[in-house]
This record gives sequence, C-alpha cells and structure tokens, in this order.
Amino acid sequence: MASRITALIILLAGIFLGFFVYTTEVNPSQFQFKLGLDLAGGTLLTYKADLTTVPENEQDDAMQTLRDVIERRVNVFGVSEPVVQTQTAPVDGGTEKRLTVELPGVTDVDAAVKALGETPTLEFKLASLSYDAAGTATTTFTETGLTGRFLESAQLQFGPAGAGAVIAEPIVALTFNTDGTKLFADITGTHVGEVLAIFLDGVPISAPVIQVQITDGHAVITGINDPEEARNLVRNLNFGALPVPINLVGAESIGPTLGATVVNAGLMAGIWGFIIIALFMILWYRLPGVVATIGLLLYAAIVLALFKVMHITLTAAGIAGFILSVGMAVDANILIFERMKEEVRAGKNMKDAIKEGFSRAWFSIRDGNLTAIFTAIILFYTTTSLVKGFALTLILGVVISMLTAIAVTRTFLTAIAPSAVTPKVRFLFGSGLSK
Repeated sequence: MASRITALIILLAGIFLGFFVYTTEVNPSQFQFKLGLDLAGGTLLTYKADLTTVPENEQDDAMQTLRDVIERRVNVFGVSEPVVQTQTAPVDGGTEKRLTVELPGVTDVDAAVKALGETPTLEFKLASLSYDAAGTATTTFTETGLTGRFLESAQLQFGPAGAGAVIAEPIVALTFNTDGTKLFADITGTHVGEVLAIFLDGVPISAPVIQVQITDGHAVITGINDPEEARNLVRNLNFGALPVPINLVGAESIGPTLGATVVNAGLMAGIWGFIIIALFMILWYRLPGVVATIGLLLYAAIVLALFKVMHITLTAAGIAGFILSVGMAVDANILIFERMKEEVRAGKNMKDAIKEGFSRAWFSIRDGNLTAIFTAIILFYTTTSLVKGFALTLILGVVISMLTAIAVTRTFLTAIAPSAVTPKVRFLFGSGLSK
C-alpha cells in the first residue's frame, strides 16, 4: 500500500511539473525557456586581444578583466541573456587570445560593434626627448604598465577658471584600484620632474609633469576644453577602460528565422524519438515498458522544469544533449528489465525479482552514467560555449535519468507487481516475442 501511495504522489507531482512547463511557456512569465544565439537569432562578435605588452603571467588576468569590462558594456547596451567568454584559438601553428560576445536578439551588427567598440584604451606613458644627428628633438614614449585595467572609477570635476576663461575648466579625476595605486606610486616616485602622458586609444590627451610622488591612487586628466567631451569621457571610462586593445576579427548575424527552424527541428526530433522509443519499450517489454514510458515522461517534465527554474540558456547543442540523455535513461530501464527477467526465470516471485533486478543493474547503470558525467564535465571546462551547452544539459539529464530509473520506475513497478508469477503475470512482465 505504501508503494502505491508513493507512486501516486510521484505521478501527481509529474503532472504538476508538466503543467508548469506548459503554462509558463504559452503564457509570458519569468520561467520561459531562455534561447541561445543559435535559436533566438542575434549577433556573434569575435575580438582578438593584443597582449604584446602584457607579461605572460598576467595575460589570464588581463583577459578576465577584459571580459568583465565588455560584459558591463553589453549590460548597458540592454541585451537579454548576453554571453561574453574568453578563449584560446589556434592560429598558424600558435595560439591567440580571443573574446567572443553573443548578443541574442540583436541583428544590427553595426550597432553592436559600435556599442562595444567605443570603450577606450587608457594608457600612461613616460615622455622623454631624443635627438638625432642633426640635433632634431623627437619625443619618445615609454610604456609604464599602468593601463585602464587598474582603473577603479572616473569622475567629472571643474577646476578654477583660467585667465580670460568664462567657465571653470573640466577635469576628469581618476581613482586607481589597490594594484594601480601601488604602481602609480612607484612611477611617480622614481620619475619626479618627468612628463607622464595620458593616452586614450593611442592618442595623447594630456601631458602632466610629475611634481611629487602620488601615493593615494588619484590622478587627473586636464586640458579638456569641452565639458560635454569630458562628460562623455567619464561615462566611457566608468563603463570600463579596456585593459588591452582588441580588434574585431569576426562578426556574424543569425536571423530569427534560422533559429526558429532549429527549434522546430529539435522539437520534432524529440517527439518522434520519444514515440519510437515508447513503442519499442511497450511492444518489447510490455507492462514494464508502459511503466518506463511513464517514467520517461516524468523525466522529461523534471528536466524541462529545471531548465526553466535554473534559467539555463538552451542552444541547439543543448537540445541534442537533452535528447541523448533520454536515450541513456532508456538504456538504464533496459538493463533493469533484463535483470528482472533473469530473476523470474530463476524462480523468484515478482516483487523479489524487481528488487534483485534493480540491485544487480545498479552497478552497470552507475558506472555507465558516471563515465558520461565525467566526460561531460571535461567538455564543459575545456571547450567553447557551443559545446558547453551540450555538456551542461547532458550532465543534468544523466543525473535526473539515474534518479528516475532507480526511484520512479522501481516505485511504479513495485506498486503494480503481484507476488505470484502466474502465466498472465509472466506474459505481462515478459519481453520479446515469447509468451
């Protein structure tokens, strides 16, 4: 009786989850499926990062800072579910650091490039004079390592008006983070009396002379005549000055029509795949096959509900991972049913056969699924975003499939199985073409 009550509760919970998945999708809600770039359409931008001036042991930190800065820019741009990732790409026998930006729903490539490309590259360089043989002076700029990745904030201020000026001079006040403060103190302490030029996107915008060592991490950009220009500069710097220069190497626009086609194809593949699997399970395994089919429906409801609640972004590869996990769930049921059949042939009653069948099949199910999970984890942490979606849905699907195969299917079978093995029971719980 207890197993039947448990089975009924599980069945009602599955119906509730199925209702939740359906109603939250047909009616606008916060739990609608989040579609990735390949399904919703949008823009994919690929940037190459110039790390020639960054020490090798600091390049990973620079790329992480770059990703954070661009992500802030994307958020300001107002894109829903953006994906900003760093990756290492093979190029001509070597590698290069790249940044990929996925903007679902944004089909205007030019607008996206403009929105992300306006963030300036801020650099501080020491200026010195060099003379050629003719005595002509040339200004030479030396890298200091102090760049926008050390910038914490920028603020617009107004200094005192100069002689003949009507309004006060706009000043952009910069505040550096902890590392930047130390670096700035070292530079100003060892180069007093020298010019520390401030470059924005490779163009010098100010050339102040270091008067004293500055240890509090504060600097100012002067020489800006237009307050609106200063205001725009502050806005851009607060969005995040790029720690390293980036160059656009690829821009791809994916139309929503293509995305809809992929969604429909994936949906039809899932439906037909489920129908074929269900028919096979019912025709070959009879009553246990019916139970397995119900278990698969519950499995699908649980996984889809988790996709919604966890706000997992679905891609075409992710859908493929989900469909593959359905096949693994069926594989677990087949192992269980075959072990059950062997126990019945050995003369055990049906309830004992179910118990022993699950116990004997568990080790094979566990090992097979753990292998798939470990492989998917490796894929998730070592590959691109396209494969990450496949790996994530596969991991989630395999974990839930183990739970449904061991807990749900077993509970249902125990609830309906009689103790005695009559010819009718043997037929209903048998398999194949034999009676």
